[in-house]
Amino acid sequence: MTTSTPKRPPARPWRLSLSDPRVAGLFWQIVVVAIAVAAVAWLWSNAVHNLSVRRISTGFAFLGREAGMPIADSWIEYSPKNTYLRAFIVGIVNTLRVAVIGIVLATVLGTAVGIARLSSNWLLSRLAAVYVEVLRDLPLLLQLLFWYVLMQGLPAARQAWKPVEGVFLSNRGLVLPSIPLDAANLWTTLAAVVGLTVLHFIRRRLIAQQMLDGRARPAWPYAIVLVVVLPALVSLLSGASWRITLPELRGFNFVGGLTLAPEYFALLIALVTYTSAFIAEIVRSGIQAVPRGQWDAAKALGLKRSFVLQHIVLPQALRVIIPPMTSQYLNLTKNSSLAVAVGYQDIVSIANTTLNQTGQAIEAIALIMMVFLTISLGISLFMNWYNARIALVER
Repeated sequence: MTTSTPKRPPARPWRLSLSDPRVAGLFWQIVVVAIAVAAVAWLWSNAVHNLSVRRISTGFAFLGREAGMPIADSWIEYSPKNTYLRAFIVGIVNTLRVAVIGIVLATVLGTAVGIARLSSNWLLSRLAAVYVEVLRDLPLLLQLLFWYVLMQGLPAARQAWKPVEGVFLSNRGLVLPSIPLDAANLWTTLAAVVGLTVLHFIRRRLIAQQMLDGRARPAWPYAIVLVVVLPALVSLLSGASWRITLPELRGFNFVGGLTLAPEYFALLIALVTYTSAFIAEIVRSGIQAVPRGQWDAAKALGLKRSFVLQHIVLPQALRVIIPPMTSQYLNLTKNSSLAVAVGYQDIVSIANTTLNQTGQAIEAIALIMMVFLTISLGISLFMNWYNARIALVER
């Protein structure tokens, strides 16, 4: 018996009348868009007229002029004789320093605190609860100022605290041992990253083959070649030096090593601790969203709690955790603009200085908006991709 495919109903013809819902909907959409465009055009025309009356030039030509502003904390080479464009690049790098490192540290700390809140140890769970409630209820700006004042109250460089060899903590910031990086070191690091990426795809291939025939195939030979031998060979051929430089006190300051300025260190601690309190609650709720039967079944099989959490519960909880976690990453990135309160020169601080020196208010604000919009969209795209990757696939 043959089955005939159902025919689609004929399309209803359009009538040029507002009584037709489709025509009415299209009409009002056009009206709203026209009003929005007219409002933007009027605001832009008004702004250009006021700027011309006050003889304030517009455009981004000022980026090619000499900045003349000092930037104390910079990971790339900069001097006041450089252009405003170079200063903005330094500000972007300083913002990324806070955002990227802060996101990583806040994720690790928040996950640990969130798991601690579910611990069977009464003292540990209560300490985690106090940590979350206190930090979530205090304004971030207040916490930032607290850490900055605390950093300023540390002893001078000559009386710096030395918790371990080569690490100093004083009112000059946190000084750590470092490895000077040059082109050879970067090539070796790139080789290690490429090796890890290739190893990831090889492991997926080996697991897929095991699922087909049931025969386990070890990945450690590939890991040795790609993660150990390949970077070592690149390091040897490029002549990379991995000598660790220890900081030394000379006069009133430290020489060598990696120095985290007190402004940067205070901002990083405030953002990490504040955001980690929210991430802890997200992790806790995500774990509790996994059905209790998963725990009971694992317990009946005699599996360890740590194994169950790592391999059974957390992979399922991630589907609940990732969306609100993305919002916290965006909040941390945007909250980094509070750096201006403690004098850390991020993109907002440098743009404000540029605005005061050149009077290019619209351009400076536009650059700030563009930078934060680009970073936020990048974070959102990556997290949405990861969320789609771990989502359950319906069959």
